[in-house]
Amino acid sequence: MNNILLVEDDQSLNRGISFKLSKEGYHVTVAESINDARDILHKEKMDLILLDVTLPDGSGFDFCQEIRKENDVFIIFLTACDTEIDIVTGLDLGGDDYITKPFSLMVLLSKINALQRRYQLKKGESLVSRDFIFYPENMKLLKNNKEIFLSKTELKLISFFLKHPQKIITKEQLLEGLWDIDGNFIDENTIAVNIRRLREKVEDNPSNPAYIKTIRGVGYVWTERCIWK
Repeated sequence: MNNILLVEDDQSLNRGISFKLSKEGYHVTVAESINDARDILHKEKMDLILLDVTLPDGSGFDFCQEIRKENDVFIIFLTACDTEIDIVTGLDLGGDDYITKPFSLMVLLSKINALQRRYQLKKGESLVSRDFIFYPENMKLLKNNKEIFLSKTELKLISFFLKHPQKIITKEQLLEGLWDIDGNFIDENTIAVNIRRLREKVEDNPSNPAYIKTIRGVGYVWTERCIWK
């Protein structure tokens, strides 16, 4: 669930949300009106829509109803309207979640991650990438149908890579994604050590890795395509 359409006319908020989600590996497309959003949806497939309720050319509630006639994409409403009737209306019209302004970007990310888990269950129970099968629910990795036993940090790393295949993952993204495993601070050297250990377990030739490539000065990339099954 990587493609997100942000329908919001507040340019400052757009920049903040886009920056945060892009750092987490999501691809964010911004529309500042319903008409622009409609055009984008006709051209591109989106996994999630972050939808403001009050837009220059109409109501996000009405646009949600329009979308639901032909699309089951996830929708999170963004709005300053926090009354019970507004929240109930948004959910009844087909919204999957509702977040009131002002909000923390971490809260928004948490809600997106919750939908990501629902999306995974909807699509399938395992991630398959060439010789590997990864089960996110119980954090188990198989290679050629044999289980590879990994540490908690290594499992977090492989999960991050397989959920963002063939995309460059920066060291900063990995640091943010791994920091809260046990509430311990993780630095770049720790990341490098765990990458090396992970390669020793998943690569046929760890000194010349085929799956986890280093992008010098930037980060790493999982080279193979991944699909849900």
